[in-house]
Amino acid sequence: MKVLAVIGHQGAGKTALICQLIPVLRARGYRVGTVKHVGPEVEPDTPGKDTFRHREAGAERVLLYSEHRGALFWDHQGDPLEAYLSRYMSDLDLVLLEGFKTSGFPKIEVYRSGEPLAGRIPVLAVVTDRPARVPDGTPILPPDPELVADFLETELLAD
Repeated sequence: MKVLAVIGHQGAGKTALICQLIPVLRARGYRVGTVKHVGPEVEPDTPGKDTFRHREAGAERVLLYSEHRGALFWDHQGDPLEAYLSRYMSDLDLVLLEGFKTSGFPKIEVYRSGEPLAGRIPVLAVVTDRPARVPDGTPILPPDPELVADFLETELLAD
């Protein structure tokens, strides 16, 4: 399993790029998962629903399951993301993280405006269709999911 963090300022287009990149990578035969970083105030479950009530009652894990979908809810005290990636996503070829700019995982930045993160945060490449001042040698890719997938195959997925 390879992991890539897609970082950038709010509104830069991280979600859009990920959503365009997933079907391209799947068409190339890769199994892809995602992890979305949210603030601690975001409740991923719905208060008042049975799953939420099960957690409130003390269940360590709650699995929401139907014939076509499932979701696993759990509370943790800052356990490292790596532990959950290993436990729940190790069978995938690539996990795309949205956010996680301070993580130790390889990163690409989606840039639209403001001061680029590249230079302050090491990145494999910057994805943009705008002029951006980035450190010398940092590849700049157009926001074309086929070209980004080509780059990822060469720089991250090849082995």
